[in-house]
Amino acid sequence: MRYLVTGVAGFIGSAVADALLARGDEVIGIDSLNDYYPVALKQNRLARVRENGGGRFRFKQVDFSDHVALDFALAGEAFDRIVHLGAQPGVRYSIDHPRAYVAANIAGHLNILEVARERQSAHMVYASSSSVYGGAKKVPFSVEDRVDHPMSLYAATKKADELMSETYAHLYRLPLTGLRFFTVYGPWGRPDMMVWNFTHRILTGQSIPVFNHGEVWRDFTYIDDIVSGVVAALDHPPADDGAEKPGGSVGPHSLYNIGNHRCEKLTDVIAVLEDACGRKAVMEMLPMQPGDVPRTFADIDAISRDLGYRPTTSVDVGVPRFVEWYRGYAGL
Repeated sequence: MRYLVTGVAGFIGSAVADALLARGDEVIGIDSLNDYYPVALKQNRLARVRENGGGRFRFKQVDFSDHVALDFALAGEAFDRIVHLGAQPGVRYSIDHPRAYVAANIAGHLNILEVARERQSAHMVYASSSSVYGGAKKVPFSVEDRVDHPMSLYAATKKADELMSETYAHLYRLPLTGLRFFTVYGPWGRPDMMVWNFTHRILTGQSIPVFNHGEVWRDFTYIDDIVSGVVAALDHPPADDGAEKPGGSVGPHSLYNIGNHRCEKLTDVIAVLEDACGRKAVMEMLPMQPGDVPRTFADIDAISRDLGYRPTTSVDVGVPRFVEWYRGYAGL
């Protein structure tokens, strides 16, 4: 089978491409290679995917928020299903760069939906985010909960993606699955994410910023568990049978939380990092940042029931794996 993977030079996109190639599938990958974080890291991920995939992987550099450029890049290309993981990430960055989020996450998502509609794609899996839950006090977060109060523009764009997808599932009967990711970490991760950032700072003797004075909890999810969930979702398109799907749609559109179903206090994870790094962290206690939320915690009953998703990697295992990889990658 041949897949279109957007954001293929990204953390999750490159890992999903690796998994598809490992089972013998073909992948057409697209990415804009923007400079939100170092392009060299994205190029290194692409080199890994090329090495793993050989002739079954082809890459095209294109910004999918530009529909003319996207149509030109995909002209003559055939693919069966789409994994839309490309986006402008980051809660805090969205406060100062709102237009980047509207372009990538709203216009870009619409453009990929149009590709799926025009190609009559058998299934499109797309990335949403746990950020859509905002500051919800009910935990764990369920896909049945209302998510009407986003606390960042990033979260608002991801909620908009879900709404647009529901519309396309209704109008065009497109099979679509949205995955709300919860704090993904692991080898080849993102430098702006907490585990990478704190590891680098601890190993180089810098202080780490601890927001909300340490009163922060996250559902940390290891990359291997995320990939298994994405591939399981991809292989099981929602049926157009009129039955209600997770998230409430009666069309062929499902929404799932994809997390570890463990709510870890930030300071406890820092302690695991300290052990893995062999150094104590110098913690700078700070107030909560605008747009951030104190807690995320995934109810994964729906994805476990429907897709057999079973995360297996605790932070006690995953964080040391990341630190070991990072030491090798950064030469520390």
